[in-house]
Amino acid sequence: MAKKSKSQVLVESMREKWGEVKTIHAAVLEDDREFTEEETVQIEATLDEVREIEIEIEKERKQEKLQKSIGDLDGLFKASDLNRMDRQVRKSSKSIGDKFVNSQQWIDYMKSIAPEGRIPDSFKGISSPAVKMNDLFMKTVLTGSSATSAGAFVVPEDTGIYEPLGRYPLSLRSLISIRRTTSDTVEFVRQVTQVTQAAPVAESNVTEYNGATGEVSGEKPEGAMTFSRVQELVKTLAVWIPATKRALSDAGQLSGLINDELFADLAEEFENQLLNGSGVGENFTGLANTAGVLTQAYVTDIAVTARKAITNLLINGRQIPTAYLLNPQDWETFDLLQDSNGRYYWGGPVAQGPRTLWGVPVAQSFFQTQGTGWLANWRKMVVWDREDASIATTDSHADFFIRNMVAVLAEMRAAMGVIRPSAFVEIDLTSGS
Repeated sequence: MAKKSKSQVLVESMREKWGEVKTIHAAVLEDDREFTEEETVQIEATLDEVREIEIEIEKERKQEKLQKSIGDLDGLFKASDLNRMDRQVRKSSKSIGDKFVNSQQWIDYMKSIAPEGRIPDSFKGISSPAVKMNDLFMKTVLTGSSATSAGAFVVPEDTGIYEPLGRYPLSLRSLISIRRTTSDTVEFVRQVTQVTQAAPVAESNVTEYNGATGEVSGEKPEGAMTFSRVQELVKTLAVWIPATKRALSDAGQLSGLINDELFADLAEEFENQLLNGSGVGENFTGLANTAGVLTQAYVTDIAVTARKAITNLLINGRQIPTAYLLNPQDWETFDLLQDSNGRYYWGGPVAQGPRTLWGVPVAQSFFQTQGTGWLANWRKMVVWDREDASIATTDSHADFFIRNMVAVLAEMRAAMGVIRPSAFVEIDLTSGS
């Protein structure tokens, strides 16, 4: 028979005490009388004991739960399991460049042209298959940096270190709606005017209305609304860099080039286009050049102006804001605002928790023009991914064929549209502008 835990013993003791109380209570009910003074004292004392036991039970159960958790985890952290977990973590944390150089398409291609792992300088006709990176622009990877890049130059002692110049942190894509398309053109319907004709209607008092005095037609008003169909074209973003055949043979070096240069550059330009694209030629029509957005003029100071933008969006846009988007230097100005006693409005340097402005989350973008910010329901900006970002290599460019050079190309295709311009308020944060 299994040994009882301390909490189980305490539960049985509490049940026994409670049984004593119920026995006295049953006798009182059977005799149809009140509790005697002795019974009252006994019951109160017993109930106090029950409460104390209940507290002890809670403590013991917490201890037993903790002991069980430790026991369950004990078997998890064996050497073999830790090795397995480490392999899983390494696999899941691979960078975009690592995924490319470890993709089956690239491995098979390298085997076909370099069975011994090194591309001979005499080899010509490099043209790798495009390898799709379908998680290039997932919200969790838009950082534009990598700690796993290999060296970019040949030195007497290869340290394996390649230190890039750095890239801007990106945030816009995490705010907006992301969808997919299989077409080169996307269309959506935008409501231009809505039904505003509703009115109280009196009951008709005639079967045939002629307009005579006292006649009531009872006719209900007819509503009307209009729509417009909007088309957005899929655009291509691309960039390539030259590399040597030796770089192709060095998987670590190639991974670094892809992570720190190609894909980071695509991601930066994509955010810049979403905000500032001119709409001319192959440029996206960015938010700053979208017709119909609301505007908020500067009023008193930037804090007051930012608050008035909320009312503007609620009344004129009929939208609940999901975030402000500010240039980092403008957000610094908000952070450093002080009252007449030198106290920071937003908590100062030791403020904790999510960063908000008037209760609305704040995102920062280095591609947002300083002095101008946005307040919006960002779900009303949509990106349609047409083709996942892909990588390809070739020596069929200029004189690369005779110079043992190759071109490494990264590109993506997508469309972008602001489906409701009035869901966005452009805020002027500069006095006198």
